[in-house]
Amino acid sequence: MTRCGFTAIIGAPNAGKSTLVNALVGSKVAIVSPKVQTTRSNVRGVAMRGDTQLVFVDTPGIFKPRRRLDRAMVAAAWSGAGDADAVVHLVDAHDLHEKPNGHAASDTESIIKGLQESGRKAALALNKIDAMKREDLLPLVQKLNETGVYEQVFMISALKGDGLEDLATWCGSKMPEGPFLYSPDQAADIPSRLLAAEITREKIYLRLHEELPYATAVETEKWEERQDGSVKIDQIIYVQRDGQKGIVLGKNGKTVKDIGAASRKELEQIFERRVHLFLFVKVREDWADKREHYREIGLEFPEE
Repeated sequence: MTRCGFTAIIGAPNAGKSTLVNALVGSKVAIVSPKVQTTRSNVRGVAMRGDTQLVFVDTPGIFKPRRRLDRAMVAAAWSGAGDADAVVHLVDAHDLHEKPNGHAASDTESIIKGLQESGRKAALALNKIDAMKREDLLPLVQKLNETGVYEQVFMISALKGDGLEDLATWCGSKMPEGPFLYSPDQAADIPSRLLAAEITREKIYLRLHEELPYATAVETEKWEERQDGSVKIDQIIYVQRDGQKGIVLGKNGKTVKDIGAASRKELEQIFERRVHLFLFVKVREDWADKREHYREIGLEFPEE
């Protein structure tokens, strides 16, 4: 009998959720950067473990929202958790230990409160344990366990792969009997156009600094299949002010060329074909308030 179900990965921003999903799936399905709030919508990665198909839902980080986009992202995260057969709360153990009164600690408390209020049990996955001493780790485990929301604790390193098979085995045990939802060789449930836009957005995050990446959005405007097997992709990078457009373009267009080259290289690896990528930068002050943009990236539009 086959099993199939959903596991939601929730946590504070930058806890390592996308890195974890990519590692569990074995290929890149979610963009990763050192900046917080990289993931904006729920991304599904598909992994096989014997006769069990695991669909991991990489959710946006849960934090105190300020903007409309923030509210949509947090709502998507909790929605993913509510719909899942299993929930894994991923915690950056090192950050929590080093900054017990920091943003991650506050966000973690908020997530624990949300789990308590919903009556939902989760597995606790303490990430980045390789950066901690064992004597510092055990008191943290005890403190979090006392909240009563965890039925299992795993100590992992998403980046190095430590402890991931035990976590995957636990997730598999929670999956209900039923047919596979995806082909066994499928790694992700994300449209190619959206994946291409997400890869370019990742390169913007990695190339640019400060607040600018959060003022940008990427949309795949055109996808043209060519007879030689290659694909031509036109994308628009939206910014909110003229000054930001200049930053994205760079001197003589160098910055946007570098972003395009990095994105094109990775897209060719993912799609295993030649990619002709063309980037255009446009100013659109209200992109974060446009209903169609939320629909494009799979988020519910939050009304004021």
